[in-house]
Amino acid sequence: MARAPFELAGVEIAPGTRMQVDVPVAKLYTHAPLHIPVEVVHGRSDGPILLVCSAIHGDEINGAEIVRRLLRSSMLRAIRGTLIAVPIVNVFGFVQHSRYLPDRRDLNRCFPGSEKGSLGSRVAALFREQIVDQATHIIDLHTGAVHRTNLPQIRAQLAEGSQTDTMAAAFGAPVIIDAELREGSLRHYAQNRGIPVLTYEAGEALRFDEWAIVTGVRGVRRVMRSLGMLSEKRLRSKPRASEIANGSSWVRAPGDGIFRPQVRLGARVTKGDLLGVVADPFGNVENQMRADADGIVIGMSRMPLVNEGEALFHVARFDAIEEAESAVENLHPYFDPELNGGDA
Repeated sequence: MARAPFELAGVEIAPGTRMQVDVPVAKLYTHAPLHIPVEVVHGRSDGPILLVCSAIHGDEINGAEIVRRLLRSSMLRAIRGTLIAVPIVNVFGFVQHSRYLPDRRDLNRCFPGSEKGSLGSRVAALFREQIVDQATHIIDLHTGAVHRTNLPQIRAQLAEGSQTDTMAAAFGAPVIIDAELREGSLRHYAQNRGIPVLTYEAGEALRFDEWAIVTGVRGVRRVMRSLGMLSEKRLRSKPRASEIANGSSWVRAPGDGIFRPQVRLGARVTKGDLLGVVADPFGNVENQMRADADGIVIGMSRMPLVNEGEALFHVARFDAIEEAESAVENLHPYFDPELNGGDA
């Protein structure tokens, strides 16, 4: 029996075909229509319906490039199941280079949304009804905030033997954070409906980071293979397994001034190690920041000008710190910009 067409926003996509669909979301002040761009790759054979989405925060652009490279992959010609690719969810923020919607709401705190609520609530409801509710699995692509960068990492609600665990392990990011669900987020909504969902965090807002992009493209492909959507591929070498953090904490600025980091992103640190210095412009007063635990730096500020209390270093703790360090170092041999997102 032939597979049924896939329907999105009133458009039917036949099995074995792919189509771009513009989902109407609102109108600008000029009366010009605004759409959420979606591409659906609908395989001939039954399988999972995977949603890969990016830019729920409009300034997080690495994910849009991950989606673009994913859609260029020739392997999608033989896909089983259906891929729903949404490079830009928050089109308002993307156009304005802003994390937020025009009403200053965070779209990732507006789910499940309401058709009669705020702009954020209405956009969340539209995205949920038209797209999210059709998915059986989700990968949500994010980056750090403005002036803050993240080591490639997966955040998910882990439960031994769950599909979420399997997806997280398959992705192959060096670090997995067993993260609590935040009310109003896409992950909170989907997970509570029984849809396994991963949040991929890597890089910095408004900046392309090739390391983050390549890791993301490969990770999504690995998840698709683990779900049976793509054929298995013999790898030249097998990536080291991800390490699950048993907790994390932020080290904050001890005072106002000019920030000078002393460690790099991904560095292994020991409790008491010097992480950075905050000094006044004359260098008369220097405040040191030291690690409060052994761990790996998985996030850090890029802005040299800081105020007291700002989060500057995100340090994750691990039971097996050596293995975590090796997992981070293992990214570098796989990273080759000349591959333009080549597979692994």
